[in-house]
Amino acid sequence: MSIMKFSSPRAVDAVTVLVNGPGADQYAARARAQFPHVRVVTAADADSLDRHIGGADVLLASRFPVEVFNKARRLRWFQFSKTGIDSVLPLRDRLGELLVTNARGTQSEIIADFVMAGITMMHWDFPRLMREQCRKEWRQREVAPLAQRTVGVVGLGSIGAAIPRRARSAGMTVVGSKRNVSEPVPGVNILLPPERLDDLLVLSDFVVLAVPHVPETIGLIGRNQLRLMRRTAFLVNIARGSVVVEDELVDELRLGTIGGALLDVFEREPLPVDSSLWTMSNVIVTPHIRNVVDVKRGY
Repeated sequence: MSIMKFSSPRAVDAVTVLVNGPGADQYAARARAQFPHVRVVTAADADSLDRHIGGADVLLASRFPVEVFNKARRLRWFQFSKTGIDSVLPLRDRLGELLVTNARGTQSEIIADFVMAGITMMHWDFPRLMREQCRKEWRQREVAPLAQRTVGVVGLGSIGAAIPRRARSAGMTVVGSKRNVSEPVPGVNILLPPERLDDLLVLSDFVVLAVPHVPETIGLIGRNQLRLMRRTAFLVNIARGSVVVEDELVDELRLGTIGGALLDVFEREPLPVDSSLWTMSNVIVTPHIRNVVDVKRGY
């Protein structure tokens, strides 16, 4: 990921870059190494962010700090350290000439790895195998090849588009959904527009949600959509917690409406300790996993 670009030392003598959020020290180290004439400051917590934001020309962070926006008097450029830009949406009418960019593409491959690992675990019911191992139970079973299954990917942006390539390499059929269906997407067998989401749900053994957090995707998957899915199907949410109506998902999982779910995002994060999702036998909970910062490789 290119953090910033300036043409000459003279242009950056007065520039202050503030780095906030997970991986701040690693990002700051790389910025200092590549741009020694830039002043780079890290803000590890809310107090230091509040203290330094007024003097920052550039801010690199995982979320847009809405709470200190009025103090960011010099800010000219905000760089998200991840793909999602939903935290800036409440201020989109007040941004003026502030440049906002994201890290599109930097998470695609690692999340595609994650999705395929999750699909494999759910298909072979690894949670059950591990429970049986803990009880020292030997229970043999037969499982159909993954190549006989269909995965539906809702949202084919930079992350969603990486998943079909992996799924096809496993021999799976891929159904995809995106706004513009005028051009084919590599690896997608059947491409559908958003208004045909119901068809995707009916056809899929695994439904992967990879849509952005925008008004149109809030509550996209609820009780009615889950009841269209196959009873043996699994839901995989790597988008945002707001895309799924969580209490309705819990109800339908209890009823056995679908086979189970792999959930990496939730309506509230961290997931509250009293959430039923933690202990459901047909659910895999993961803590909003994302790529690590690799200073040597540059992402």
